[in-house]
Amino acid sequence: MKKVLVLGAGLVAGPLVRYLLDDAGFRVTVASRTEKKAQGLVDGHRNGAPLGFDITEDGNLLDLLLEHDLVVSLLPYTHHVHVAEGAIKAGIPMVTTSYVSDAMRELGPKAEDAGIMLLNEMGLDPGIDHMEAQRVIDEVKVNGGEVEGFISYCGGLPAPEANDNPWGYKFSWSPKGVVLASRNPARFRRNGDVIEIPGKELFAGYELIEVPGLPVFEGYPNRDSVPYASVYGIEEAKTVLRGTLRNRGWCDTWKGLHDIGYLEDGPVIGETYLDVMEGLAPGGGPLKERITDRIDTRDDGLVLENWKWLGLLSDLRLLDRTSRLDALSRLLESRLRYSPGERDMIVLQHRFSCRFKGKKEEVFSTMIDYGIPGGDSAMSRTVGIPAAIGSEMILNGNLKGHSGVLIPTLPDIYKLALRKLEGKGIRFESGVSI
Repeated sequence: MKKVLVLGAGLVAGPLVRYLLDDAGFRVTVASRTEKKAQGLVDGHRNGAPLGFDITEDGNLLDLLLEHDLVVSLLPYTHHVHVAEGAIKAGIPMVTTSYVSDAMRELGPKAEDAGIMLLNEMGLDPGIDHMEAQRVIDEVKVNGGEVEGFISYCGGLPAPEANDNPWGYKFSWSPKGVVLASRNPARFRRNGDVIEIPGKELFAGYELIEVPGLPVFEGYPNRDSVPYASVYGIEEAKTVLRGTLRNRGWCDTWKGLHDIGYLEDGPVIGETYLDVMEGLAPGGGPLKERITDRIDTRDDGLVLENWKWLGLLSDLRLLDRTSRLDALSRLLESRLRYSPGERDMIVLQHRFSCRFKGKKEEVFSTMIDYGIPGGDSAMSRTVGIPAAIGSEMILNGNLKGHSGVLIPTLPDIYKLALRKLEGKGIRFESGVSI
């Protein structure tokens, strides 16, 4: 029986561990800094073993890897390269759900020489988005067409009935991760031009996105989309954009936080959230006027109302004094929570502008997945299950002949993985308009 080591027991680990134990039939060791979390995931399964393990302190990672046939790293991405180096030494493959970093990419030749596969970006976004994008693009080419434009938006959101706060959001993963992502610059191709957006302007140029059957969303660019023209084999495409979906009002609210300086690592001033805001908007006159003098959004009134609801303009004592960014993260975590029984929702929409023998067609492919009340979130399912499927495919020999640093754009990966995801109810609906 094959043995899998899972490093990390966070929010997306549950569906992955259960798939590996029950669907794939593997032995699974879950190693977590908090052994109690690992115990909860294996839940007494006869083929599951919990282990207390801290990647930053334990020196026996290599020994642990040598006892297994594959490792899945669900640790923060900063640890992935260390794990990958150990996996190469141990001669076992590795799976992650994270973007390929430059340091990970540099391990490619070493992994190839060792005949080891390091399968990254095997989650939702990145992950499922790659698989379906490449599937459609390859199908267009087989049918004699070419892709002139590709736009993709993905978002993890409250299901409509759980969308009951003015921010239109609840956290199914690390609040600080969301805050840090809000500072990332973006780069994409639009109508043949490469457009670069600095982090402070990330939320300024959002567009409205319609998905049939759901409210209108806001969409803004995510990281660097330009390299995906080459990754997907659509170098001729004049538009290539990958972005994030959020409910209405999100972008103005966060643009204002950028403008006022709340998303910086600067020190906190004072004891309350109101003290911090006073320090960010000093001077005479009403605080509201001082704030609006410093922010530039499409709806300053909405921004102030959302900040007031959250508690940024209140005498609430700071929940974290490490930095302004940390103080904000803790407040978001305390206020934007899912209540028991509430569902989250994943929305992923691809739009392809195609040309077949001179005729233009717009191809749409949309995935909507809902969490299970009292059970797994849609986020944990759509991130964890793809990684489990990737692990299963590797250990079952479906990907023989592949090595090095990979993402799931190979037909050998995406064809079978998408079929297996459909078996778990995670599927796309496609359509064409002329």
